[in-house]
Amino acid sequence: MLNGNFIYLALFLSALGGAGYMRDTLRGVTSPNRVTWGLWAVEGILAFIVEKQDHVGSASLMTLMLGLVPCFVFLASFRHKHGVWQLGPFDIVCGVISLAGLLFWLVIGQATVALVSFVAADQMAALPTLRKSFLAPHTETAWSFFMGTLNCTITVLTLKHFTTAGFLFPGAIAVADLLIVLTIVTKIGPRLRGEALHPAA
Repeated sequence: MLNGNFIYLALFLSALGGAGYMRDTLRGVTSPNRVTWGLWAVEGILAFIVEKQDHVGSASLMTLMLGLVPCFVFLASFRHKHGVWQLGPFDIVCGVISLAGLLFWLVIGQATVALVSFVAADQMAALPTLRKSFLAPHTETAWSFFMGTLNCTITVLTLKHFTTAGFLFPGAIAVADLLIVLTIVTKIGPRLRGEALHPAA
């Protein structure tokens, strides 16, 4: 287990990764999927509220950051005409299912059950970006997601007691971000399709 003060390192890494992603978005290098980032913003903030109700402690600050960073990325996507990924039916379906998870929270009103539905909603929101990373890895910034994996892992390791409320959200984010990183870095999509590889983002 890590000392609880390591949560501040996790917060710094999250801010660093988010700043890099926003920089690349504003430059038109990265094209964020607004379904993913918009829903991540809402879900992160709501999950923070649930964790506060469950008295998770300082680790909930990381969850708050997982909502704030996507807010800024989502807004940054409107500042550059090329700073957004064209949405398709798959993105919309994932968005609708993710929103259904949030509505489930409103109906249930129980903190732990709500957090589980948030995690399911969050993973559905991540699918459009995972798919985009497979189709066009050059439109993503791999190291920002690596920072996400790192800071969420640190957050989990600072927990004094492994509870569902404390572990589930950052743990799921760490796994999702790692999958996205591997998809971007390996360029497995273009390789399988036999396409010319773009320079790494």
